[in-house]
Amino acid sequence: MHRQARCGTIRAGTEANVREIILDTETTGLDPTGGDRVVEIGAVEVLNAIPTGNVYHVYINPERDMPDEAFRVHGLSSEFLADKQVFEQIANEFAAFVGTDNVIAHNASFDVAFLNAELGRCGLPPIPQHQVIDTLTIARRKHAGGSNSLDALCARYGIDTSRRTKHGALLDAELLAEVYLELTGGRQAAFVLGGSGEERRGGGVVVTMRARPVPLPARLSPAEIAAHEAFIATFAEPLWQTLGVIDSNTAIAAE
Repeated sequence: MHRQARCGTIRAGTEANVREIILDTETTGLDPTGGDRVVEIGAVEVLNAIPTGNVYHVYINPERDMPDEAFRVHGLSSEFLADKQVFEQIANEFAAFVGTDNVIAHNASFDVAFLNAELGRCGLPPIPQHQVIDTLTIARRKHAGGSNSLDALCARYGIDTSRRTKHGALLDAELLAEVYLELTGGRQAAFVLGGSGEERRGGGVVVTMRARPVPLPARLSPAEIAAHEAFIATFAEPLWQTLGVIDSNTAIAAE
């Protein structure tokens, strides 16, 4: 099992990086108030909607039998779960992994209701509603009228689901992380222009500067170039230099 706890908004320099937790659960049934329990948690950490590789995954002994209908969904038997820890034993590390960051789930009310019931049994505070983002709600707004199941969204966005023969919390959380990236336009956080050349990085942006086979002749006179340089010098910290995307000489050559 994977357990790497980290919580809170991460800051790099003066830029705030938004940490969120995308998760899924598997359970013994549909009713957390009627005796059904959580048997698996899979959670993926994302930073600015991009997965970091930091995950939390655990199987849990539900301290009860596994109904046949639930077993057919996720394939987790009572025998397999018998030697796993009970929720109380993993509650604190799970809460620490989530921290105060947003929790993202598909049909989030289901997962959060189960997790809050389990946390409540352990005397721990629930995940507050303001901390929850439901990708199903986002998908219904974006793709009204279409199917918005996880499988349907993966098909819509060309996400490979060939490993998904049964429901599994970690795999489903990983797939949902890709879906969330598409739903929120997060792929624009890192993009590449061109196919070869020098890469310049800054602020999460990757731009490939392609060299011309034959440089264009200068269209500016020496006096115009000097005037441009004098004008640029009046900027305390030009945005393009801060991002490392383009320097002043390149800017002049491009004019």
